[in-house]
Amino acid sequence: MRVFSVVARKSSFTAAADDLRVSPAYVSKRVRLLEQQLGTRLLHRTTRSVALTEDGERVLRWAQRILDDLDQLLQEVGGTRAQPRGSLRVCSSFGFGRQQVAPAIGALVERHPQLQVRLEVFDRLIDVAAEGFDLDVRVGDEAAPHLIARRLADNHRVLCASPAYVARRGLPRTPADLAGHDCLAIKERDHPFGLWRLRCHGGQEQALKVSGPLSSNHGEIALRWALDGRGIVLRSLWEVAPLLAGGQLMQLLPGCIQPANVWAVYPTRLERSAKLRVAVEFLAQWFRHLNATPPAA
Repeated sequence: MRVFSVVARKSSFTAAADDLRVSPAYVSKRVRLLEQQLGTRLLHRTTRSVALTEDGERVLRWAQRILDDLDQLLQEVGGTRAQPRGSLRVCSSFGFGRQQVAPAIGALVERHPQLQVRLEVFDRLIDVAAEGFDLDVRVGDEAAPHLIARRLADNHRVLCASPAYVARRGLPRTPADLAGHDCLAIKERDHPFGLWRLRCHGGQEQALKVSGPLSSNHGEIALRWALDGRGIVLRSLWEVAPLLAGGQLMQLLPGCIQPANVWAVYPTRLERSAKLRVAVEFLAQWFRHLNATPPAA
């Protein structure tokens, strides 16, 4: 069932074999044995890909529940609540995943060496349950109702620009002034492109359409442009706090922020998972430093 679940997720025997670190022949044989035991075809096979049959979709749903329950049983009977074991598939976004989540995951496995964690980063929003992940560590305050979300850290995005840009173009005095500035728009994960939602002085949220000669699908590129004096960027405080403190960037319109807290998001089927609970508790402690707010420049 584990092998079949990976094949279904990857839509490929070869990709599943790579993921499981076994041969494609091993994967093919295990799926064939499962089909023989169940007396039904689980996959439509072509030369390039595989797809679930109707029975395959039903078996996959049962397999996920059975495997999760089995993992939970092994953890409880083995007394591993204090020392979790097993595998976790974790996802996050490019920038936050690389800069913040990766060090946290490394420390997690050092603390709990019987865990095996696979971290994958994406530039799009992941459907955790449908794509076979156990945990999404994400920035942003929206989660689908069929998922469980736990806040790991308070965070918000702020408007920033380099001193050189401000000297050349001046300071925006109101949010409406942003329309006359070079704004560095980012198409990143689920963030709407060129639309900045700001909450100013604790009031209602306002949506501002911004534009400029430069835009990207990667936040770190836009931040690099901001440091080079190319325009105004809206980035998370965890990322720009050292740059603000060091004077490389200035915070603009300090009364205006965009809430963007850090969340652990996972499927309801893993609600009782001991290894997931330990991982989330560890991450909550790890990310406490993100709550530190530097003085506005």
